[in-house]
Amino acid sequence: HYGHLILAETAYDRFGLDKVLIMPAGDPYFKDLKKMAADSHRENMTKLAIADNPHFEFSDIELRREGNTYTVDTLTELTKASPDDEFFFIVGSDTLYNIEKWYRPAEIFQMAKLLTSCRNIENQELTKQIDYLKNKFGAKIYNLYMPNIDISSTDIRDKVKHGMSIRYFTPDPVIEYIQEHNLYQD
Repeated sequence: HYGHLILAETAYDRFGLDKVLIMPAGDPYFKDLKKMAADSHRENMTKLAIADNPHFEFSDIELRREGNTYTVDTLTELTKASPDDEFFFIVGSDTLYNIEKWYRPAEIFQMAKLLTSCRNIENQELTKQIDYLKNKFGAKIYNLYMPNIDISSTDIRDKVKHGMSIRYFTPDPVIEYIQEHNLYQD
């Protein structure tokens, strides 16, 4: 959706990234896969969403992995494939409040700098959490000051399920794909 795309574009611009890998989550242990579309549909929708952006690149690393997928394993695979590259992990600010509970969080912070979204207004609680993670893990976390784009995949699925419009929430080719394949219906 546009929230993800704006976040990725902001990271690309602000940090002078060479490219941004856009990858659908594989089988995260904390998500209910029954509510998500099949991997092939998520792959196709992702490719449609980024098709017109030359510095976005689709990655199926997590979709190819069997069983639960963990960020630390993805970063390990990326680092082995490109040991001279510097990696940035782009996340929503809500992630910073539960990343300690992720599998091997210390290694995530060692392998990548985190870029996180936050509102243009300084958020004291978020700043406190960033400082805490920096002190505990030696994390390198940077704010991507950007407008608050309050769009979630869950909201999009719910809107589709209830016959509501998702126009301006996600690119038109993705909307057409969802309609064509009757995704997120009961």
